[in-house]
Amino acid sequence: MDSLSMFSLAGKRALVTGSSRGIGFAIAAALAGAGADVILNARDTVALGDAAAKLAEGGARVRAVAFDVTSSDSVGDAVDHIETEIGPIDILVNNAGMQHRAPLEDFPEDMFERVMSTNVSSVFIVGQAVARRMIPRGAGRIINICSLMSGVARRSIAPYAASKAAVANLTRAMATEWAPHGINANGIAPGYFKTELNAALVADPEFTAWVEKRTPQGRWGNVAELGGAAIFLASDAASYVNGHILYVDGAFMATV
Repeated sequence: MDSLSMFSLAGKRALVTGSSRGIGFAIAAALAGAGADVILNARDTVALGDAAAKLAEGGARVRAVAFDVTSSDSVGDAVDHIETEIGPIDILVNNAGMQHRAPLEDFPEDMFERVMSTNVSSVFIVGQAVARRMIPRGAGRIINICSLMSGVARRSIAPYAASKAAVANLTRAMATEWAPHGINANGIAPGYFKTELNAALVADPEFTAWVEKRTPQGRWGNVAELGGAAIFLASDAASYVNGHILYVDGAFMATV
């Protein structure tokens, strides 16, 4: 038996939200490298086109579909278009998200709602729209991007922490409800990774020193290191893994 064939995504089609850069782009690249056709998503059409071109240059079979993950109408139209014009979505990665930092007592209510909408409501809206297509087919993989903050909290990002805790339990709920229909729903919880959104933190010597000291592996993660977890959860190798949150964090959550 060729065990490596269990990790092949050949013949599968993956939609990755928020994938014009950072974690989403890295995961899309990894899935493409494992044989999947990938569909990139973002609202910025220029950045989306650039990301698709970059993947295509590397040999990926890639399409780009711009839509707003927080709008049920936009998502519904996009999923209809993908399923009708491109092909069935076998793998969904809910990655789109945002961050806003402020003391909790001063946190603007409108920004709280925006964080929750982008980070939580989008997972529900896109997940539901795609699952409705997967259920009749009796198969599908859903991967929701969680966070260290799914299990802990940190000053100045309370709404983000609340949103990612919600995503983790929504993932478990998806698995509970949709497993009988052949759908596996799992989460990836990244630790501290070098991304465009974290550029200011990476450049802050004090914060980087804290990350290196607090993380047993002693460094920031590189986004390419999330690819293996995504391939695993999207593949037949994870056929009986369902409702699990996989931390990719350099042992951050394993130590105090």
